[in-house]
Amino acid sequence: MLLRIAVQAKGRLYDETMKFLEEADIKLNVTKRTLLVQSSNYPVEVLFLRDDDIPQTVATGVADVGIVGENEFREKGEDADIVRRLGFSKCRLSLAIPNDADYQGLEWFKGKKVATSYPAILSAFLEEKGICADIHVITGSVEVSPGIGLADAIFDIVSSGSTLVSNRLKEVEVVMRSEALLIGNKHLSEDKAAILKDLLFRMNAVRMAEDKKYVLMNAPTEKVDDIVAALPGIKSPTVMPLAQNGWCSIHTVVDEQCFWDIIGRLKALGAEGILVLPIEKMIL
Repeated sequence: MLLRIAVQAKGRLYDETMKFLEEADIKLNVTKRTLLVQSSNYPVEVLFLRDDDIPQTVATGVADVGIVGENEFREKGEDADIVRRLGFSKCRLSLAIPNDADYQGLEWFKGKKVATSYPAILSAFLEEKGICADIHVITGSVEVSPGIGLADAIFDIVSSGSTLVSNRLKEVEVVMRSEALLIGNKHLSEDKAAILKDLLFRMNAVRMAEDKKYVLMNAPTEKVDDIVAALPGIKSPTVMPLAQNGWCSIHTVVDEQCFWDIIGRLKALGAEGILVLPIEKMIL
C-alpha cells in the first residue's frame, strides 16, 4: 500500500517541496522527465504534475494527497480537504498597474481590462467590492500585458516584486496571501490515512525545527537563575554542573530571531562560551 503524493513538476514550489520531503527523510531518486517515482524507504510515491492539475488530481482520487499553492487550490475550487498549511512558498496575489497611473483606490479598475491567470479569485474579489472590470485570461507572462497594450492592469502572483519593477508596474492592492498547502482526498482508505498520519508526524517535526537553534553556554552557578529567567526557551532549560567548581552548562532551544535580542543580556549576566547549533528535527 502506497500513499500517492501529487507534487509540482518544476519551479520554486517543486524545489521547496523536495527539500521538505528530504528533511522528512523520504528518499526519492528523481531524474529528468520523471512522472511517477516511489520512495526507497517509505510507503509513498510521488506524482509530478503541473501545479494547476494538482487540485483536481487529488479531488478525483488519482492522487491521495498533494502539495500545491493556496492560490491554485482557491482558483480551481476542487472538493478536497486542506490537511496542513506548510508555511513555505509564500507569496501574494495582487493587482498591479503601470507606474505612471494615478491610483486613488479600487474605483480605478472600473471599466478597465485586467489580465490574469486567476479569473475565479479576481472575479470573486471584484464582485465583493462592487467593481465591474473586464477580466482577460492569460496563461503566459501576465506582467507584459500592459506594456504591449493588451490590458490596463494585471492580477498575478507577487513574491519579491522584482518582476513588477522590471515591467514598470506597481502593486496597488493585495487580494490574498498564499502558501503551500497539503491537500487530501476526502475518501482515503484506513491504510492510506495511517500512512498520512505518520507523514504528518514527520512533517511536524521538520516544521517545529524551522528557525530554532540549540544554544549551549557556560555560566557561574550563582548566575544560573538570572540567565534562565532571561531565556525564552520552549520549556525549562537543562542545567548541568561542569568539572570546574562553581560553573554550570546551560542548554536550551530558542527562536533564532529571539537569540540576537537577548545575546547582550546573556553576556552581561555572565554567560560565556556560547554555542549556537542548527536543529534538523524537533519532536515534542
